[in-house]
Amino acid sequence: MFYWVLKTVVLGPILRLLFRPWVEGEENIPEEGAAIFASNHLSFSDSIFLPLVVPRRMTFLAKADYFTGVGLKGRLTAAFFKGVGQLPIDRSGGRASEAALTSGLRVLHRGEILGLYPEGTRSPDGRLYKGRTGVARMALEAGVPVIPVAMIDTDKAQPTGTKVPKLVRIGVRIGEPLDFSRYEGMEGDRFVLRSVTDEIMYALMELSGQEYVDMYATAMKDRIAREKKNKAKEAAEAATPGRAATELEAALDAEGLEGDAGPERRAS
Repeated sequence: MFYWVLKTVVLGPILRLLFRPWVEGEENIPEEGAAIFASNHLSFSDSIFLPLVVPRRMTFLAKADYFTGVGLKGRLTAAFFKGVGQLPIDRSGGRASEAALTSGLRVLHRGEILGLYPEGTRSPDGRLYKGRTGVARMALEAGVPVIPVAMIDTDKAQPTGTKVPKLVRIGVRIGEPLDFSRYEGMEGDRFVLRSVTDEIMYALMELSGQEYVDMYATAMKDRIAREKKNKAKEAAEAATPGRAATELEAALDAEGLEGDAGPERRAS
């Protein structure tokens, strides 16, 4: 109930007026039956604009942190995410991954639409990253089609870390359903799962026009964080008093030009 009130009465009309979302490929949205909408992930607002343009109810799997906040803000955030049809999942791997799979399959077994981000996290730089195979496993186990979706310019409207979005027109490009019934019963084969996932990511690349990077977005985020940490450390060390004099002494010593080494060097 709250989902439809937000979508059609409270939030939906305002978002449509301000951001004027355009949609391509509406004919590819199934009128009934279960399906997975697999989308690229540029911004927090992807999970708001995609359900906005799909007539049917859509459920996303969202990180558990959104549901466990403390205080008034935490409770309001949790209520909002539940209201917009998102389910909490633990993304730590292992048993948590199995629990996420089970939650997604429940939605599909009810004949509903499940929204997933194969990259597993938002892109750190606007490029499209290697997909996780969970989307393939769900599609094969549930026997449902995968609808590739490209979110356009949501990262311009709400860049990572930005709380108040900019008024930028949002686009949603919906591709033709991908049928993986030829792999029925092979959801335990990791090579099949990788092949299915790569096919989905290729469709997303074609729809979005993004550059593809053959590594996980989480790995890139870790690399960026390490580089920032190293740069901050170098900057702090450079600002240390006396560091320049110490480095000069070390350089002179290495060249054999300092103090006592001079006569011996000239004698040779």
